[in-house]
Amino acid sequence: MLPAKYRSVLVFFGTFWFYASFSHGSGFRHSTILDPHGKYHLKWRFDRRTITFEIEVETRGYVGFGLSPNGAMALSDIVIGGVTDGRPYLQDYFADAKRKVQRDVQQNYRLEYGRENNTHTVLAFSRDLLTCDTNDKDITESTVRVIWAYHSEDVGPSGPVYHGVNRGRKSMSYPPSIRLLNKPDTTSGFLSTRLEIIEGHENLVHHILLYQCDSNLNESELDASHECYHPNMPDSFLTCETIVFAWAIGGEGFTYPPHVGLSIGTAIDPVYVLMEVHYDNPALQQGVVDSSGLRLFYTPELRQYDAGVIETGVWVSLYHMLPPGMQEYVSEGHCTRECLQESLGQEMPSGVRVFAVLMHAHLAGRAIRTRHFREQEELQPLSHDEEFDFNFQEFQLLKEERLLLPGDNLITECKYTTKGRQNMTWGGLTTRDEMCLSYLLYYPRVNLARCESLPEINGQLKFIGVKEIQVPVTTWPFMIKSPKKYSNLSFTEAMDKYRWSKKRGKSFNEMVLQLPINVRCSRWGQEEWSIQGTLVSPPEVKSEVKPPSMVCRSASEPHSGGVLLFTLCLTYSVVQACFSL
Repeated sequence: MLPAKYRSVLVFFGTFWFYASFSHGSGFRHSTILDPHGKYHLKWRFDRRTITFEIEVETRGYVGFGLSPNGAMALSDIVIGGVTDGRPYLQDYFADAKRKVQRDVQQNYRLEYGRENNTHTVLAFSRDLLTCDTNDKDITESTVRVIWAYHSEDVGPSGPVYHGVNRGRKSMSYPPSIRLLNKPDTTSGFLSTRLEIIEGHENLVHHILLYQCDSNLNESELDASHECYHPNMPDSFLTCETIVFAWAIGGEGFTYPPHVGLSIGTAIDPVYVLMEVHYDNPALQQGVVDSSGLRLFYTPELRQYDAGVIETGVWVSLYHMLPPGMQEYVSEGHCTRECLQESLGQEMPSGVRVFAVLMHAHLAGRAIRTRHFREQEELQPLSHDEEFDFNFQEFQLLKEERLLLPGDNLITECKYTTKGRQNMTWGGLTTRDEMCLSYLLYYPRVNLARCESLPEINGQLKFIGVKEIQVPVTTWPFMIKSPKKYSNLSFTEAMDKYRWSKKRGKSFNEMVLQLPINVRCSRWGQEEWSIQGTLVSPPEVKSEVKPPSMVCRSASEPHSGGVLLFTLCLTYSVVQACFSL
């Protein structure tokens, strides 16, 4: 048993163990292993203008490193180097749309040093985060898709030899939290237990949610796994509704700020928790026994503030739907002014401070941002990722904590592509379904678990020509009565039957964004704020905050009066930094 009151420390291990592999004396505070065999190590450091990489690869030939728009070779920004006869070399390349590698006329990667021994090659190189070279990829706080390769031979006069199978990709962010290393352990499935240290490893797991349960949970139902929401799942598990923590694929460990902790041991803290694991097994592997879980560390040193989690975005439901064949479709989930006014107005009139955000979507997701409004004026986004990767989702620590006040409102905006899909994509739990969520870590903790919305269904049905549904509603999804072409079809079948086109899909999207929204504003457990279930209009956005234009000087331009005037502006999600040098 834990003592009467502790705070958790502040390292949550989402299916990993801590891995501290810093290069002492080199200043590299971040590192990762890019390949599954441990042969390609990457380290990096950065400031507000530049980033420096060091790669250590088990080869005496050339090594390649690149930044890709989508994880593929085409249109990638590439650097290739090695060591020949004791002399390091490095060249800036790019791949065109046909994946042909070409030398970049503007050489923006700078060789810092290089060396090799009998087995390994080490290269260090740097570049500006923004180079103003169309063949280079800007490095921002959005997800970065790294590609890598190596060969046993150095680059010859005719260029690099094809690397063969010695290649790969990995998504990451250049200002990460803590680097981790896989380590297996016990505990599986959909588990309800007392709050304790749980180890784990990543296998087929897509995301994990940890919920606080009713303190009166029947102890005979502990330590038992069940298929989520299956009829054999104990009813008492449905009382586990307050999210304590969330982890998603590609995420790493998370460290809370030194003044904030997750409270354990008071009357309102978790006694029992339920771990909900969402798996992605597209190959339908049989006989797999998973051992994934979460580990948290705690300390008797009390922190100043108790942390909480608010789930915001689109209420997960079939009423959230995306037409097929769309290059871009936008969904908006509202944490409404009405919900924050009632909940924060009663619980914390001075507001709460958000310090981290995890944005979550599934396979169709391409970009997400969490927008913040006060008195109808948009502030800088809480967070955003313009290059969202389904396989890499983690909490982003904000550069500066953000005050969230009663009467503010948030919009979680998700951009999807359903190009290539033949049927509707539905809001739901599977990876082929979709979600649009932002999990906010904040303090001090208040009694607000979810602040979400869902577009009302009548307008969506009217768009495809539905006139009447069958009442009383006795099945889910409910059935259509008229017109005749949809009669006795479920509403999901009717939506799939509709003849969608790009033009109709765009019109549907524009209409849905203007529909009244159902408010979800829930407390811990199964309690609700009074505003929940009401229908409100989406907020009027007077003007959208646009990132300021980026101004930079080409290396070929002359300096003015012998003084270099060079301005760089980074304006992405939580960073806005301009430098004049």
